[in-house]
Amino acid sequence: MIITRDGLRRLSDELERLKVDGRRAVAERIALAVASESNRDENAEFQEARTEQALLEQRISTLEERVRSAMLVEPRLGNGRVDVGERSRVRDLATGERLELELVGPFEADPFAGRISIASPVGRAIVGLRRGQIAEVDAPRGRRQYKVLAVEPAAATAG
Repeated sequence: MIITRDGLRRLSDELERLKVDGRRAVAERIALAVASESNRDENAEFQEARTEQALLEQRISTLEERVRSAMLVEPRLGNGRVDVGERSRVRDLATGERLELELVGPFEADPFAGRISIASPVGRAIVGLRRGQIAEVDAPRGRRQYKVLAVEPAAATAG
């Protein structure tokens, strides 16, 4: 799994938070449910807390696997090409709309924050391009053309 340094930090932070705070909160819910009723088979709160615990452990397991299989990709800063971990400004040639995009690994993509996956149609089209070059993308709403306006290092994001 391709991931940026910032993406790996966020995954690791979430994993640690779930292992410590998440497990503690679920254990407290289970203890409260057990204390409130003696028959666990008929205790809805207990069953709900156990389901929450199973989902939490499943998420922890998923995150552990992602961290374990992470292939850290460092941007090749200064080469002037769009790359993972760099921020690119592009213009949609059909609409004139300007977009600021950071190319990231698939599991850290967040289109609403401008982080797009290198595996996405736009990501695949712009990777490796230089300022002034045009990418053609087959998108659900038809063929789009994006002109690369600038390529620069991405600022580390908080949170």
